[in-house]
Amino acid sequence: MSVFDTEGNDATGHEQVVFCQDRQTGLKAIIGIYSTALGPALGGTRFYPYASEATALTDVLNLSRGMAYKNALAGLDLGGGKAVIWGDPAQIKTEGLLRAYGRFVETLNGRYYTACDVGTYVPDMDVIARETRYVTGRSVEHGGAGDSSILTAWGVFQGMRAAAEHTWGRPTLAGRRVGIAGLGKVGKYLAGHLIEDGASLVATDVNEAALSWARTTYPQIDLVADTQTLITGDIDVYAPCALGGALDDDTVPALRAKVVTGGANNQLAHPGIEKLLEERGILYTPDYVVNAGGVIQVADEIEGFNFERAKLRATKIFDTTGQILRLADDEGVPPAVAADRLAERRMAEVGRLRSIYLR
Repeated sequence: MSVFDTEGNDATGHEQVVFCQDRQTGLKAIIGIYSTALGPALGGTRFYPYASEATALTDVLNLSRGMAYKNALAGLDLGGGKAVIWGDPAQIKTEGLLRAYGRFVETLNGRYYTACDVGTYVPDMDVIARETRYVTGRSVEHGGAGDSSILTAWGVFQGMRAAAEHTWGRPTLAGRRVGIAGLGKVGKYLAGHLIEDGASLVATDVNEAALSWARTTYPQIDLVADTQTLITGDIDVYAPCALGGALDDDTVPALRAKVVTGGANNQLAHPGIEKLLEERGILYTPDYVVNAGGVIQVADEIEGFNFERAKLRATKIFDTTGQILRLADDEGVPPAVAADRLAERRMAEVGRLRSIYLR
């Protein structure tokens, strides 16, 4: 895949795409900076065994663009970026590889701040930070926020409450049946919030350890074999909390839920899926709006982490989601379109201020 069109222009809208390689450690990474209109780009590093470099590039371009929109709607003065490390972390992740990656991040001189994502964890950020200043999502012992999944799940829960109010008139999931696909970092915390709120849960995961955790921690959760069984079951809300692309041409026609609100990134497999959801009468809360709690949490580290302050900011996802759903109704567009418009408006309006010269 090329980042440029046939005339040599950037076909993706990105400001910068950096390919990084260190042969000795086996590091192959790509850093995508979509926009710094609002400030330095912030987004996690995904460590994943992609089928090809082209697949890795496609992922980092999509994810970094999504981070720009996510950070804008979260009210952060931060732009959008993302990075991927190509390889199986179980096989090649070492201290040397992570530190080599950290040195590449440092070469960007603060244009990009990294954090955790699929395949990277808080201890990894502490290692990367030995080579660069531009790391968030660090351990509490090193002045960081710790596990960002905590406020990611809290924000998803707030978005789901807003969707429930919009759909059923009350900001609660009490008495509703929620199907969670993925009981990993975010899904397990979301399950706890929903049970406390009075919802009944059905869930699935490809990881047996996650299923075992659910059986022990929340035996009231009904566990099913796969996502297909989950989405075709009797559920009110579908919460995709694993990898992206959960909503596609096969999934949406089979989905029985009235609301989709989940923690996964890039849930829409391709443009047009949001219209298919709308045609079926399914309310979709854009993923980059409701799962912004994690980036709010790690962004707070930049000014000195305070959990209560970060949680208060993440709680406002309820208000932002409600605003987007009302705007979608008023303008007759899907919520994903309304969210994009709000994000683009903020990036344009605030980004324009950079043209005011400061000596």
